[in-house]
Order: sequence, then structure tokens, then C-alpha cells
Amino acid sequence: MKLLIGNKNYSSWSFRVWLTMKVKEIEFEEDLRPFDVENDYADFFEFSPTGKVPVLQHDGLTVVESLAILEYLAEQFPDKNLWPANPRSRSDARCISHEMHAGFMALRAACPMNMRRKHAAIAVDEAVLKDVRRIETIWSQCLDKSGGPFLFGDYSIADGMYAPIVNRLQIYELSNIDAVASYTQTMTSLTPWQDWDKAARDEPWVIDIDEV
Repeated sequence: MKLLIGNKNYSSWSFRVWLTMKVKEIEFEEDLRPFDVENDYADFFEFSPTGKVPVLQHDGLTVVESLAILEYLAEQFPDKNLWPANPRSRSDARCISHEMHAGFMALRAACPMNMRRKHAAIAVDEAVLKDVRRIETIWSQCLDKSGGPFLFGDYSIADGMYAPIVNRLQIYELSNIDAVASYTQTMTSLTPWQDWDKAARDEPWVIDIDEV
């Protein structure tokens, strides 16, 4: 398996898949391709039909889109329990993962993932605050039901999908509720998270993240 990813400082969609594969100990070759903003990512089309990352290459297949990749991995590695075993929990995990994939546009636009950014609050509009409140509700309800430390007890695809949101809420100081603080501690304490964070900080590239 080869996973093609973008810059670790900025590539939230790459982070979702990479983190999950590392936590679940799924072996893969990492192939980092720096964002080429000036050329409109022309070289990405050499390996990605969408011109975007991440891309998983496996057994002659090219799988694109983070959630599709994670679903593919769940099928390939049923023993890794990428989704919760309980049917109700699995349904809930899929629902909130798809909500993440398709939603929270205001938050994602106003507060891009940036592993190197110093923690500091910014002024945000009501649309962003609405997204934050919804995320607070999701995390609180999931952690209350499961008992933690992850959203459904053990790490699942749902945690991977929300990993960049952990970064956003933390660095832009968007929430101060206990559930967010607890979950942030759980996620950022993961060894793969810390490995990604260190690599992101060591990267030489600086990009206007509005263009990523």
C-alpha cells in the first residue's frame, strides 16, 4: 500500500487517513507530495484523477477521497475494527463521519488546519460558532455514551475524520467545554499525532493557506 499525501502542516484530509492507518497499525509506504500552488497542483494529476490528496494505491487500484479510502481500509482489514462493532454505534459513527465530510464549511473556511500556528483566538462569525456548537454536541454525546476516551470507546474512523477539527478548535481557541478539552488531550497524546505534528513543524514550506 502506498499513501500519497500533501504537506503535513496544512493537509487536513491527508491527516485523517494517515493518522488512522498509523493508529490501527496498517502498514503503508508514505509518499509526500508538496502542494504546488503556483502551478495549480498540475503534478497532482499525475497520480490523482481529482488532482487532490490523499490517494491510496493498492493492488492496482487508485482510491481517492479520505472517507472512501477509510471505508476501503475497513473492508480490507476487518480485524482492525475501523468501525465500532456494535451496530448502533457503527451507524452513529458513520453518520457523524459523513456529517464531517460534507459539513462544517464555515469553520473549515475560516479556520484552516495549521499545525504550526500559535494558539490564539480570532474573531469568528455566527456561522462558525454554529459549527463549533454542533461539534461540541457531537463529541459530548459520543463521549457520554461510550465513556471515552475516543468517540466510540476505541479509536475508529470517526476519530480520524474529526482529527483536524481537534487542531482547529485548539489553535483558534474556539471551545472551552470539558468534553473538548478531554478529547483534545486524548487525540494529541497519540504517538502518531505527535509524529505528524513534529514532521509538520519541521517542513520547510510556507503557503498562504487560503490557497490550499
